[in-house]
Amino acid sequence: MNRPTDVDRLRHILDFIGRVETYTRAGRDTFFADQMVQDAVLRNFEIIGEAARTLSPATKDRAPSVEWRKIVGMRDHVAHGYFGVDLDLVWDTTVQDLPPLRAAVEKLLSELAP
Repeated sequence: MNRPTDVDRLRHILDFIGRVETYTRAGRDTFFADQMVQDAVLRNFEIIGEAARTLSPATKDRAPSVEWRKIVGMRDHVAHGYFGVDLDLVWDTTVQDLPPLRAAVEKLLSELAP
C-alpha cells in the first residue's frame, strides 16, 4: 500500500472537518446531550490531529497561520484524556477553529493538488 502524500492527508483533514460539521449541525445542546455525537466528534478530532501530525514540515510552512501544534495537541488531549475530555473545549474548537482550518486546508490543496 502506498504511503499517503501530504495532498492525501490534507484531503483527509478536509473530509473529517466536514464530518464534524455534519455531526454538530444540530447545535450545542444536541452535542452536549448526545454521547454518540460526542464520540463521533472526538474520533474525528483524533484523525484530523493524526493527519496534521504526519504532514511534512514544508507543507506546514506553507500555512504559517495554522497552529499545527495545537491541532496535534487537541488530538493528544482527545486520545489520551479518557474520561477527562473537556467537552466545552471540544465544542469551542469546533465552532471557532475548524472554519479557519477548513479555509487554510482548502487553500493549501488549491496550491498543491494537481
